[in-house]
Formats: sequence, structure tokens, C-alpha cells
Amino acid sequence: MSALLYIPFLALIFAIVIASAWLLSRYLFDVYTGKKGRLDKLFDPIDNFIYRIINADPLRQMSGWDYFFSVLVFSAFSAALCFAILLFQGYLPLNPQHFTGLSWSLALNTAISFVTNTNLQHYAGETTLSYLSQAAAIQFLQFSSAAIGLCVAVAVFRGFSGKFKGIGNFYYDYVRTITRVMLPIAAIAAIVLVAAGLPQTFSGYITANTIGGGSQTIAIGPIASLVSIMQLGTNGGGYFGANSASPFQNPSPFTNWFEVYLMVLFVTAMPFLFGRMAQNSREGHMLLIAMYAIYAINMAVAFYNVMQFGPGMEASIGAFSSTFWTVTSTSTMTGSLNASLASFNPLVILAALMGMFVQAAPGGIGVGIVYMLMYAILAVFIVGLMAGRTPEYLGAKILPSDIKRAVIVFVSHPIIILIPLAIAFSTGAAGAIGSGSIPNGFTRVLYEFTSAAANNGSDFLGTAANTAFFNISTGVVMLLGRFIAMAIMLIIAESMLKRPRAAEIGMRTDSLLFAGILVVSIMILVVLAFLPFMVLGPILSLLQGYGAI
Repeated sequence: MSALLYIPFLALIFAIVIASAWLLSRYLFDVYTGKKGRLDKLFDPIDNFIYRIINADPLRQMSGWDYFFSVLVFSAFSAALCFAILLFQGYLPLNPQHFTGLSWSLALNTAISFVTNTNLQHYAGETTLSYLSQAAAIQFLQFSSAAIGLCVAVAVFRGFSGKFKGIGNFYYDYVRTITRVMLPIAAIAAIVLVAAGLPQTFSGYITANTIGGGSQTIAIGPIASLVSIMQLGTNGGGYFGANSASPFQNPSPFTNWFEVYLMVLFVTAMPFLFGRMAQNSREGHMLLIAMYAIYAINMAVAFYNVMQFGPGMEASIGAFSSTFWTVTSTSTMTGSLNASLASFNPLVILAALMGMFVQAAPGGIGVGIVYMLMYAILAVFIVGLMAGRTPEYLGAKILPSDIKRAVIVFVSHPIIILIPLAIAFSTGAAGAIGSGSIPNGFTRVLYEFTSAAANNGSDFLGTAANTAFFNISTGVVMLLGRFIAMAIMLIIAESMLKRPRAAEIGMRTDSLLFAGILVVSIMILVVLAFLPFMVLGPILSLLQGYGAI
């Protein structure tokens, strides 16, 4: 079936997404601006109790460094807790299958992966993790990392808008995000998934008798609660090694498209929230248009082969749904999969890589919009050079220090991919797991480090990458990919907060013209930075498939 026949259906899906995201942004604005509401009687005592437990003053304004340091300390503590649970799960309760603890390198990689919102999995969950590990380590970090992404985005919004006294307080933002946003919405999504057929139990795996007289172990557990937060929080790490290709995690067309809806809900709400906090809704609308324009380009690249030459893949959910899911998952940095990456045409892999190279189309929860603001700074700088005037954004002058910092954020991404990629091939680590060839092996390893750097988590290698080299190297890449951008953008936001705002704005950044400039600037920058990687990988595979070389 031609992908064009799905356009009315997709139009309906995204109409629902846009309407839901707009409503969600209203609620988020009330949460982060402290607006009083009917639910305060329920949530305020809970929030205040947590503030007392952690000895935090929620009213104290933090500097950019203070905010980032709080993020870093909280993330380190959370990762350490997860590491300990995974390492010693064999001695802990809720382990009816009697799984042993993970190796130190795999436990470290997994803790880093989930605390950075990456969810890269060098293990198969149903044969490796106990119920306690799945719930107390994995799901806890999926909530926490998603909440931290939202908190950082809101802090950056406050600074860029210039409408607030400061960039805020991390502990105030984090607690309210967990109690008032992530937990209630994830609970509703989990109830829907349970009603749609996903298991949610701690009763232990089931041993069933087969028709042939044998037996089969059926892995079940707290699956619905994990799937709801893994998609809402753009986490992506599934209960099963097969992720959402498993019928227990994605049993029907309804759950397939509902999970896609969850993937894009929060990331679509973020530009609306930015417009509300900047007191100019058009600013948010233009960022949303730019995000979805790049997303549409990636989708067009992926579907060119499906429409013209047939799917060339095997997936129980169907070629269209699997391709759409994969591009959406990599564009939103979710990283969940409902089909094996090895089954896709190189054009789909190219589109997936482009989504992870850009990281803002629409990007991960909170972090995607932060990257888009980084691109906006670079775009106004480029336009300022051509027009011969000082660049401005939201009425504030963009200083040379802002440009330098934004360039560091952008350039760091290819660097943290290239260095471990070169080491993997020069040391033989890639060849040791059967990925030392060009272009196919190169594509797999390139995808591994790109996914780690973009905090995406989808990968070709799976359990084959459970080696000390890949566990440690991807762990370092995930940390740098997560925290370099956060630190620098918080510093820029604090700097912009203190600047005077011009009464008359030079170049309007709330126009369709600027949205177009932003899209063109992003595509040029990304293609120039990553073209050599793409040529040696999926592009070369594509040319070989067509017999061009």
C-alpha cells in the first residue's frame, strides 16, 4: 500500500497531538509559574513534605551553574542507586526468576544509560532483570531523567524570555514535575495500556504447555507502567529485548499508534510552552513549524524507498507503521523500536541518523527544544552577518560569548561520536563483535555511538555490545551528550535573563521567514558536519544496493 494513502489517518493523529499538546502546555505553564489551582490541596502537602526530606528551599533562585550542579548531583545519586540495585539484584527481593546481578560494566552502562534518558540496552530485559530492577531502577530513572529534561527546558525558557526574576530552582521544578506532571499522566497512560492488553503484574513468569507437548516460559511483569513512561518521557528502553516488537508490549494497531501519540505529546507541547513563557505564542509556533518541517523531511527520505520500491523488510506490524515508528522514535530521541533496524532499507537508517544528528526535530523531552534554541542563536548570528547588524533574539542582543558557547554545543556532538568510532575500528573492538566491515559494520557502530551521543538508545548491536569496551565507551558518550548541552544552555539562559530588551525588534523571529531560515540553517550545518559519516555508512550501502558501485 502506498504511504500516501495513510495521509488522512496521519492528519487525524497529528490533529489530536497538536490539540492535546496545546492543552498540556497550558497546564505546564500553570505548574511552572506556580499558578494556584484546584489540585493544590492535594499536591502541596506532598511537595512540601519532599522539600523537608531533601532539605531544599524551593523559593531560592539559582544561578545557571547552581541549577546545573543540582542536576548533576541528583543524577549522580540516582545513577549510583540504580547501579547498586543492578549489581546486587541477585540478593534483593522481587526476583522470582532468580536472576544474578549484572557485571560491573553492564550495570554501569545501564545506570548511565537510563539516568541520561538514553535507555541504550546491552541486555535483554526479560532474561536479565528482576522485577525490582525493572521497577525500582529502570522505571524510577525513566521518570527522573524525563523530569530533569523538562526542568532544564523550563529554566532555559525563563532566561531566554526575560520575563522572570531568575531561571528558577531545580528542586522546585523537579518535585512539581514528578508529582503534578509525570506521575499523573503516566498513570492514565498505563491504565489505557492495561485496558488494551498489556500485562501489569508481579506474579512471576508463566510456564505454558505447547501444542507439541513441550513447555514455554512466558515473560510478564510490570510492563504497562514501564511502557507508559518510556514513551511519554522519550526514554525508549523496553521491558523486552525486542522492545515494542514484542506482542506483550505492543499487541495491536491501537497500542502501536497510542504509543506513537505518547512519544510526540510532550515534545510537541514544549514549543507551545516556550511561547507562553515568552509571552509571544508566535515564537513557539515558529519553532514548532521548524521542528516538524525537519521531521517531515526525514519522513520523506525514509518513505521514498517504501513508496517506490516496496518495503524490503519483515515486521509483524507492517512496513508503513514500522518505518513511521522508527523515524518518529529517532526524531524524538525516544529510541524504542517495533521492528529490527537490520530489516530496514538504508534510506530509513539515513533518516533515523539525521533525526539523531539534529536532536531537535522535535528532539527529546525538554532537551529537544533546548537544542532548537541553540540552533536559533546560530541562525540569527548567520543572518546578522549577512545583514551587517547585531543579532538579536527575543529583543536581547546575542553576544559573541553566546555564539561561542552555542558552537561548542553543536561541535561537541560530532566530536563525541567520531573519537570513540575511530577507536572502535582502530583497536579492533568493532571487529571483535562482527561489525568491522564497511559499509554495513561501519553503519552499525556509527549508529551505536550516534544513538548514545543523542541520548536516543535504539541500536543495531543489542546484547552483542555487552563488552567492556562498548559498555564504557558508550557510557562516556552518553554522559557528554547529555550534560554538555545542558550546562552551556543554562549559562546562556542566565546571561540572557539579565540583558535589556529592545523596544523595537530588528529581525522578527516569530515569522514564517525565520522558521524557513532556521530549517535551512540546521540542514546545512548538520549535513556539513556529518556527511562523511553518512557516506561511509548508509549512503554507501544504498549505492551498493542499487548497483551504482
